[in-house]
Amino acid sequence: MAIKHLRTAYASQYQPGQPARLQAGAPLQEPGGDYEMLHKQMKRLFNSKPGKKYGRFSEDIGEHPFSAWLKDYMEEKQSFASLTDRLFGQFKELLDSAQEEFSGHLMLVHEALADGEAAYLLVLESDSAMRFDSNQALDATDVLSLSRLNLALRIELDDWLGDNGSDNHLTLVHGRGTGEGGDLFIRLCGFTNQVDVEKETVTFLDAVEAFAKSSEPEKAGEVRAKAYEFCKEQHALGEPVEIGALSGYLDESQPERFREFAAQAAEIPESGVLHPDHRKVKKLVRIAGSGGGMSVSFSSDLVNQAVYYDRDKDALTITRLPKALREQLQRYLEDREG
Repeated sequence: MAIKHLRTAYASQYQPGQPARLQAGAPLQEPGGDYEMLHKQMKRLFNSKPGKKYGRFSEDIGEHPFSAWLKDYMEEKQSFASLTDRLFGQFKELLDSAQEEFSGHLMLVHEALADGEAAYLLVLESDSAMRFDSNQALDATDVLSLSRLNLALRIELDDWLGDNGSDNHLTLVHGRGTGEGGDLFIRLCGFTNQVDVEKETVTFLDAVEAFAKSSEPEKAGEVRAKAYEFCKEQHALGEPVEIGALSGYLDESQPERFREFAAQAAEIPESGVLHPDHRKVKKLVRIAGSGGGMSVSFSSDLVNQAVYYDRDKDALTITRLPKALREQLQRYLEDREG
């Protein structure tokens, strides 16, 4: 089984100023079945989330003791039950002082896969649903949401506890609109931001663009497209971009060529790993813009083939219009003329 240990607790704070409520479930070892399915779905949501943050545990153990408790558990100095008792207890203390309402299921999962071990700390949300009870009376109930995940943390246990101790062993999902509850979740995790995603996105785009321009003209578009596809696949897996792996993907016959080029053309981290925002990396293959009541988007491969830009006149000429667009234009003109 992938899940070694799992435990959940329902926490709620509906009356700020009053003690929060927390009800913990039993710690489960290799629960399998439905728990595995639930965890896989939460991982899919986690991996697909844009705007994730990357960092490490805070060194202030007094203020953020979760990392110390987790390390004791990994070193078998305390049980999973003891770890979660402490974790859930601290979350209740944080909620006791909350000034906003909060409710959610806190779930800690220790996962072991063939390629390494990880821990996930997630806040599961609920959706309202309607059902008929045994007497055919309409009844409202709450069910776990399988489409929303706004607060979650993944800990790469091997990277964190390994001999070389990576500085970026945490990945955080902190959705907009989570308010004070989101801030308390970050305090509970002890997350410290270490990666400037915006800067690394620019570094990635600059390196790929420069490499494409240095390639043969007919290969430039292929380089951009392959770099984007690689980045998109890594995002789907919830993984960053390793420059060495990307280099081999871009040119199998000379797998070191891009890595060596990027090392000279851009400030690549010593780890050789970047965390680009996959949404902005799309600029490699699409040109888009909007304003003044107009929105335009097209593949960069179409420039000077079906899309022509006149710099002097600042005019865009589009040929080979999509069928649906052509039909809409024809209908609109016919209606105007009629």
